[in-house]
Amino acid sequence: MAKPKIVPRDQWTKARIALLAREKELTRLRDAVARERRELPWVKIDADYRFDGPDGEQTLSDLFAGRGQLLVYHFMFDPAWNEACKSCSFWAESFDGAQVHINQRDTTMVAVSRAPLAKLEAFKRRMGWRFKWLSSGRSTFNRDFHVSFTAADRAAGATYNYAPAAGEMSELPGLSVFAKDDKGAVYHTYSCYARGLDALNPTYQLLDLTPKGRDEDGLPFTMAWVRLKDQYQAA
Repeated sequence: MAKPKIVPRDQWTKARIALLAREKELTRLRDAVARERRELPWVKIDADYRFDGPDGEQTLSDLFAGRGQLLVYHFMFDPAWNEACKSCSFWAESFDGAQVHINQRDTTMVAVSRAPLAKLEAFKRRMGWRFKWLSSGRSTFNRDFHVSFTAADRAAGATYNYAPAAGEMSELPGLSVFAKDDKGAVYHTYSCYARGLDALNPTYQLLDLTPKGRDEDGLPFTMAWVRLKDQYQAA
């Protein structure tokens, strides 16, 4: 972090008011983009996706739990892994607190991974989470929404975040949104990936208010500092 400039209060207030104008500009732009997001066209889901969860096998329609909208967090957990992704876990820390409020707006939120349900449930107990987490390991759901990749997928030109997928990761994070009409048909309305997920992470939003910010510039890669919450002391 650069050495801060120390000034009298009146100079600080002047600088803060100038920044406030920029913040308001950003807020207005964010509101405008949110309106455009809500106006995106929808795509009807015809595939019969099946998920294994705490309530047994469920369809995508079942996951709405009687509500009209569904948020699905694509949680990185390859079936061969013994732990879920630490970065997705960093995001997931806020999910439980949001559930009751999301539900009041006709919306359900769940997490979905390819790992088997037993692994998801064990890791969920370890982390002390309560949100609903389901396995899509018996379906093509993750591959269809461009968050899981085989070597063949990459050879054929797999995409992530609407561009050619880089690297060799078998799993990547994302969030997909679905809506149900009054006849029960399910539609895909939105998906975001990579930095598009930043808004879901309250820890990052809080750190962005501090002088050091996320303080990641000198790290070998973004989020190199992040650990599973029960591993910080060891680190």
